[in-house]
Parts: sequence; structure tokens; C-alpha cells
Amino acid sequence: MSPSLIESAEIRGRRILIVDDEDANVLLLASVLEREGYADIHTITDPTTALEACVRFEPGLVVIDLMMPEVDGFQLLEAFKRHDRPDEFRPVLVLTADSTIAARRRALALGAKDFVSKPFDVIEIALRIANLLETRILYQRLAGGTRSA
Repeated sequence: MSPSLIESAEIRGRRILIVDDEDANVLLLASVLEREGYADIHTITDPTTALEACVRFEPGLVVIDLMMPEVDGFQLLEAFKRHDRPDEFRPVLVLTADSTIAARRRALALGAKDFVSKPFDVIEIALRIANLLETRILYQRLAGGTRSA
């Protein structure tokens, strides 16, 4: 295994926003991430507040469910895309029970950078999150940015 370009402490220091309407799902994912050493985790179970939270918290990564009441994950992906600056790279990981090819394609077409089906493997999800955060850090370095979220 080759050494990482980014120190794991820098990756684990990034802010993560989790949006899922099910308390149990949010608690499970947050506990997995805390065990992995992430400390700056924000969780939301009301998807109607997700865009505001994303603006306020400026997360380095957003994890969203697709199937939520009032505002679903597809609508959130569209809202994030409209809100983010054109030169910004904020990865969104979709974590959902809807594993249909149509859902995958639509989510990825709307800007999701990765897609994981529930139930998920805890090691795999931690690795995918670390990879997405590492990609964001490298993007920011290439762009000359110094933001730490």
C-alpha cells in the first residue's frame, strides 16, 4: 500500500455534515466516524434545513440519504449544485437504501461523487469518506485555497 499524500490527521480534521431523516442512521454513521477519529461531525434529521446547514457549517464532505420527506436527496443535490461556487469542490456521498440503477445514475448526474447502498460496510464507508476528503484537500491545494473545512 502506497503512502497517502495527505496526513490522516488532516483528513480526520475536516468537517462532515450528515443528512438523514432517520435518527438511528445518523447515530450509527456518526459513531462510526467518531471511532475513526473524526471530531467535527454535524448531523441533521430535518432535510428542510440541510442547505442552510451546509452554508453555515461549510463542511468538507456531505453525506445524504435520498429517500427523505419534504426534501429528498435529489432536491438537496440540485440545491447544493446551485449554491456552490463554480470553482468549489465539495464532495457529496449518497448513502441510501435505494440501490436502483436509476437512483445511482440520477444522483451521480446531479453531482454526487460517490454512492453507497444501505446497509453499508463500516470499513468501506470510512475508507470512501477518507478518500473523498483527501480528494477535496488535494483539489484545494491545486486551486491555491487555504480553507480547512
